[in-house]
Amino acid sequence: MLDTSEDLPLIHRDLNWLSFNERVLQEAEDKINPLYERIRFLAIFSSNLDEYFRVRVSQLRQIKRVEKSIRKKLDLKPSKITKQIIEEVKKQQDKFGNIYYKQIIPELAEHGINIIDFHHFNEPQKKFISEYFKQNIETHLTPRLIDLKKENELFLENSVLYFIVTFIDKNELGVVNLPVEICGRFINLENVGEAVYLTYLDEVLRSELAYVFPGKEITGIYEVKLSRDAELYIEDKYTGELAEKIYESLAQRTDGQPTRLLYDSEMPYEVQKKVRKLLGLGKIDMMPGGRYHNFKDFFSFPDPTNNPDLHYEKLSPIKHKVLEISKDYFKTITEKDQSVHFPYMSFKYVENFLEQAVSDKNVTDIKISLYRVADESKLTTCLLQALENGKKVTVFVEAKARFDEENNIIWGRKFEEKGANVIYSYPRIKVHSKVMLVSRLENGGTTNYAYIGTGNFNSETSKIYCDHAIFTANKNITKELSRLFKVLEGDLIIPREKNLLISPFSTRQHFSKLIYNEIENSREGKKAKITAKMNSLEDPELIELLYKASQAGVEIRLLVRGFTCLIPGVKGLSENIYITSIVDRFLEHGRIYVFENSGDELIFFGSADWMTRNLDRRIEVLAPIFDKDIAREFKEILEIQLNDNVKARIQDEEESNTYIKAKKGEKEIRSQYEIYNYLKKKHKI
Repeated sequence: MLDTSEDLPLIHRDLNWLSFNERVLQEAEDKINPLYERIRFLAIFSSNLDEYFRVRVSQLRQIKRVEKSIRKKLDLKPSKITKQIIEEVKKQQDKFGNIYYKQIIPELAEHGINIIDFHHFNEPQKKFISEYFKQNIETHLTPRLIDLKKENELFLENSVLYFIVTFIDKNELGVVNLPVEICGRFINLENVGEAVYLTYLDEVLRSELAYVFPGKEITGIYEVKLSRDAELYIEDKYTGELAEKIYESLAQRTDGQPTRLLYDSEMPYEVQKKVRKLLGLGKIDMMPGGRYHNFKDFFSFPDPTNNPDLHYEKLSPIKHKVLEISKDYFKTITEKDQSVHFPYMSFKYVENFLEQAVSDKNVTDIKISLYRVADESKLTTCLLQALENGKKVTVFVEAKARFDEENNIIWGRKFEEKGANVIYSYPRIKVHSKVMLVSRLENGGTTNYAYIGTGNFNSETSKIYCDHAIFTANKNITKELSRLFKVLEGDLIIPREKNLLISPFSTRQHFSKLIYNEIENSREGKKAKITAKMNSLEDPELIELLYKASQAGVEIRLLVRGFTCLIPGVKGLSENIYITSIVDRFLEHGRIYVFENSGDELIFFGSADWMTRNLDRRIEVLAPIFDKDIAREFKEILEIQLNDNVKARIQDEEESNTYIKAKKGEKEIRSQYEIYNYLKKKHKI
């Protein structure tokens, strides 16, 4: 859908996000991927969609409650967008069902793995299930019988599976939870010969439901799942007085408002009406589905055969040819900047750097920004040990990292208790930068060492997220990063940076200036080009500048993993803009920006996408790459991705998600594997 508000042609972000999730679904269908990895992509698709309804659709629903005059001023049309979302989601869920039932289930059977429902249990399996139910499941059920003559409300927890049960007596409904968190979703049944049989927890409960509602004649069993909204996050473009009016308008809302009921499409319409009334839902909130919901549980789908052919081949982490043998990271980094790339390399290099800082008697200060704090890890242990060793530790903890708020605050308190200076995020400002600064006494003075990355300080996500980082002692970088931490600590108002791009202080202005520079160069007949890789592209001002650059003849090549609001390839508007997206084994998460600059290329990398929130409403850090060897390395990695012809899709006006395929005689380039091989060759010890 095109959004031409304020005469700027845009694709609506929430609709284009669905185009991204369709690319995830394509991976579940792509037989290049091993069978269990395709199952994992179904789980990712389902998990993504759950969060989307909790956050994005929730916001549209809540905005609908805003005073009409305010909605008009903001050019908001939540009802229209929500209807389009529902239509597209239904199409995708139909495709999901086809992939699961017509591809995944038969292929599992070919490998001797059979998923069966309770109708197909043989006698030994029925006996096993009956005992299993009594011993492992029954005590965790909370069944409820609803008298529809007397009761008019029903509360269902967010994302929990339930059965709605109908009886001969139409004035009663049964509701019972499926205790997946405690019991797991999949049950191993007794094998028959070499064949393996699995069933859902759902099927075990279906087969034993008569014991849950004794004396009741059951006529129907229908699985449902309710999605409730997350905390409301007003979009960053709604600031100042308008934002205040929105918040005031929604001040009385109840947290956890229902946003979607996914129900078995076999549920009779009369039962749907009863359930909808009990939950206080509108027709648009009802989403028909299949027999099973919560396919994110397939993250833990068992492989009883332990067949390696059904999974990705293991890729051993590449040993960094310098850091792997370095006994003194400070000496190594002083001599030359060092780059690391995840998940191709191990996160241990970050942990080793911090570990050396903790044990080094000359290190005085460690400062770090943590956006999503992992559960207890080597990094958190090192920070606590640094405090034990008498170092000054400053930790900036993001208290509003969506869905990680509680864990972040818990860790913030742990650091505080041990004596760290813990600073929490400012009102409506998130700290999204991934930076660390270590101060060390050297030669009668203090030398600062910096780590700047595109990914979180998280050893687990570093195994599946594609990110880039640089260790540096370059004073042009470390001096400005030190000033940023002073801003975060409240000692400075602005960081006064000349080299770093720091949001919300200079990133927008700097990027705008760089784009205008390419426009001027193109008009003067010079080569002009912008190449950029990011997660999402949404900021209207930068999109308008990119349109102008395209119209001025600037070649613009973008790699956008998630959603984009820019419409590429439109004659007279964006014909010089070409966008592709890569979805593959690992999640593309890095941000790299390259500007031709009359032959003297400028390359930046860091934490910020071209989104309004990253430019204006978050603390973000992007750094220029001064080291020529590393600049070449980043550019070569980016070039590999731009030439992907196996997992890259074209992002166009039609949102077609067409795969780019190698031409006859052309080498196939699956970029994530090509990058692994490139780095392996480069770092051969």
